[in-house]
Amino acid sequence: MDTSIRPIEFDSAAEALLSSCHLPTSDLSGSSKVLLFGYAPDGTLTGMVGLEIHGANALLRSLAVTESHRSTGLGAKLASCAEQQAAVLGAHAVYLLTTTADKFFERRGYVHASRNEAPASIASTSQFSELCPSSSAFMVKRLNG
Repeated sequence: MDTSIRPIEFDSAAEALLSSCHLPTSDLSGSSKVLLFGYAPDGTLTGMVGLEIHGANALLRSLAVTESHRSTGLGAKLASCAEQQAAVLGAHAVYLLTTTADKFFERRGYVHASRNEAPASIASTSQFSELCPSSSAFMVKRLNG
């Protein structure tokens, strides 16, 4: 894992970053299910990603980068961090939902999947069943190992 990306807690800075990127936050406060990783080299959170592990499946969520740090490779580093952590924790596949970043994730090896084929462990998450609209792209990346 990139050493500049570290585990973080859900706090007001994380909530502000996610809100500025129009990402849901309602299920993160006090959640022990979501692991969060952040990039804050100067003490200011400029990027973060979340990961939920559900056995052999993981849900990548809450990938957010401040506007001033977009197109710098930070988003790719955060996605890679989440994938590495998922693999370390025993996941064989990483799933995600997105309304705006499907091209970004396609470039990182994710493919579109049918929501009807989502594993039960992913389909039962609040992200899948409540927070993300049904029009969201549902995507998966199989991990080697």
